[in-house]
Amino acid sequence: MAEQYKLITEAEQKKADTFFEKARTVGATGNYEFAIEMYIQGLMIDPENTDAHNELRDISMKRKVSGGKAMGFMESRKFSTHNRDDKLNMLNAEKLLAYDPGSTDYMQALLQNAHKAGYFDTVMWIGPIFQKANADSKKPDFHKFIVLKDVYKSLAVDTATPPRIRAELLKRATNACHFAAKMRPDEMDLQTELKNLGALHTQVEGNYDQMGSFRDSIKDRDEQELLQAQDSGVQAMGVMGKLITEAQQQYANDPTEPGKLLKLVDVLEKTEDPEYEGRAIELLADWHKKTKQFRFRKRIGEINMRQWRRMEQSQKEYLALPENKDDEQAKTDFDAFQKDKNEFELSEYQLWADNYPTDMSFRFQAARRLFELGRYDEAIPLLQQSEADAKYKIRARVYLGRAFFEAKFLEEAMDTLDGLIKEYQGGDEVAMKEMRYWAARAHEERGDAEGAIKLYSGIVRMEFNYKDVQGRIRKLRAQGGGNAAQG
Repeated sequence: MAEQYKLITEAEQKKADTFFEKARTVGATGNYEFAIEMYIQGLMIDPENTDAHNELRDISMKRKVSGGKAMGFMESRKFSTHNRDDKLNMLNAEKLLAYDPGSTDYMQALLQNAHKAGYFDTVMWIGPIFQKANADSKKPDFHKFIVLKDVYKSLAVDTATPPRIRAELLKRATNACHFAAKMRPDEMDLQTELKNLGALHTQVEGNYDQMGSFRDSIKDRDEQELLQAQDSGVQAMGVMGKLITEAQQQYANDPTEPGKLLKLVDVLEKTEDPEYEGRAIELLADWHKKTKQFRFRKRIGEINMRQWRRMEQSQKEYLALPENKDDEQAKTDFDAFQKDKNEFELSEYQLWADNYPTDMSFRFQAARRLFELGRYDEAIPLLQQSEADAKYKIRARVYLGRAFFEAKFLEEAMDTLDGLIKEYQGGDEVAMKEMRYWAARAHEERGDAEGAIKLYSGIVRMEFNYKDVQGRIRKLRAQGGGNAAQG
C-alpha cells in the first residue's frame, strides 16, 4: 500500500518560491552549484513543485555540459539515501542526481523515496525520466523496470488515488512491465501480469480526458481541509497577526499616506516570513514606481538583505554542528553563497551611494564587500573616501591597510596601520589587536622581522591565543629575528 499523499499548503509553496527565485537568478549567471543548493532548499519546503524539479534538472544538465563532474565517492557518501527520513533520502538522491544527471541508481532512489514519503507528483515527474534513461542505457536493468512498474501499480490500486490519475498510472505500469517482459520473455508470470495490467488500463481508459496532478486532485477533494490547514496564517500569529490586521486596515483607510504604508511594511517585515515580506516588497515597488522616491526602493533592498542573512545564518548553524564538520561540499556551497551574498549587497550599496552621495556609510559598506570579494584596487578609493566620516574613520583605515597589504602595496599598508596604531593608543582593545596584527603581517611580509615581532608581542600581551600570533613569533625568532633567545 502506498503512503498517504502529502499535501503542501499554499503558504509553504510561497515560502519555497523565495528559494526557487534565487535559484533561477544565480543559475542564470552560471553559478550552477549554488543554484542546485537553492533548489534543494526550496524543495525541502515544497517537495512537490514539479516545475522546480524540472528547472533543477535543466540546471544539472547545463552544469554537466559545462564540464561539471559527479561527486566523488567520499563526498557522495555524505548524502545517504538510507536514512530513516524518506523525505531526506529523496532530496539527497535528487542532489546526487543533479551532480550526475545520467545515474539511474539515483533516479531509482529518488523515485522509491518519493513514493514512500507520499510525494506522488514527484514520482510522476521522475518516472518517465527514469524509464527512458534505463531503456536507453547500453545495459538496461531488468530490476529497475520492475521497481518502476511496482511503484506505478501500487499507486494505481490505492483507493486514495484520485480516479482521473489512475488510468495514466496503469498505462505507465503497463509500459514499464512491457520493457521488463521484453528482457525476459520466458517468465510467464510477468507475461500474465502484463496482460492483466493492459486489460485494466483499457477498462478505465477514456473515463478521464485529463490526468491533472495529485496536488490539484487532492486540493479539489479536500478543499475545506486545506483551508483549515492554512488557517495557521495571520490568526495563528497571535499579537503579530493582530498588528498586521490593524496596519492593513489603517493603510486601506488612507492608501495615499506613506506613513501608513511604512507602518504596514514594518509589521510585515518583522514576521521574517517570506510570504509577508513578499507582500511588503510588492507594496514598496508600487510606491517607488508611482512616486519615484528612492527610499521605497532602498527599503526593498534592506528586506532582501535580511533574507540573505537569514539563509547565511542557517548555513552557519549547519556547519557548526559536530556531525557536519567534515562536510566539504557544504563548505564549498557556503563559500559560493558568501560570494553571491557579497555581490548582491555590493550592488545595493553602490545603488544607495549613487542616490545618497553625501552618505559615506554606503561607500564604506560597498568598500567592505569589494574587499571581501578580493577586488582590492576598487575598494581602496572608496575606503579613502570613507575616512572622511568620523563614524567610519577607524574601521575604514583598518580595511584600507589590509587592502594595501592584500594588493601587495606593503609600504602603504605599513604606513597606514602604523600611523593608525599611534593615533589609537588607549582605544578599544579588539580594534587594537586587529590593527596590530595586520600591521605586523605587513612588516613580516616586507622583511622587517624585528618590527613584526614587536607588534605581535604587543598582541600576545593582550590575548595570548589571538589568531596565529604565537606561531608567527616563534617562527620569526627561530629564523633569527628580534631577540632569538626569547624563542
